[in-house]
Amino acid sequence: MADKFRVALSGDFKQADGSPTFPDFDLKPLAEAPGVEMAFLESANPIRGEQLEDFDALILPGGVRNPDQLRTNKAAIALIRAFADAGKPVAAICHGPWLLIEADLLRGRTATGWASIRTDLRNAGANVVDEPAVTDGNIVTSRKPDDVPAFTEAVIRLVEQAPARGRAPSEAIV
Repeated sequence: MADKFRVALSGDFKQADGSPTFPDFDLKPLAEAPGVEMAFLESANPIRGEQLEDFDALILPGGVRNPDQLRTNKAAIALIRAFADAGKPVAAICHGPWLLIEADLLRGRTATGWASIRTDLRNAGANVVDEPAVTDGNIVTSRKPDDVPAFTEAVIRLVEQAPARGRAPSEAIV
């Protein structure tokens, strides 16, 4: 792993009153990993395509509102696709996999997500499983807030293995 591993977190991690949107999403293990630097990308702090090389991983949180709004944003979808195409870790939890569907990144991959989007995952060509966290190549998906510990572990494993990434999509870790 490089001296600094920069992780971009996309979405609304804070509500209007300043309280966390995902109070159960414990970023501490990732934030405290040696050499990890995190950047929160919200509407006031967007990431542009030319900044792709500045980041090593992308985390897409769930909730219904954030992914539903972002999936209609062509620049956001292009950026997600660019992260994945570059072989960088991309992680999505809850409804976050909607963004992976929109970017056409799940065809032929094993994935999971919130129960109500599993038909969408299947229709996008994913092999859908009901597991807390699934890693397939450079993509991690997870079902729900109760699965945050497994999601966090999977993201950390993928980040730690980032230099050795490039596994074929069919080599899923469930």
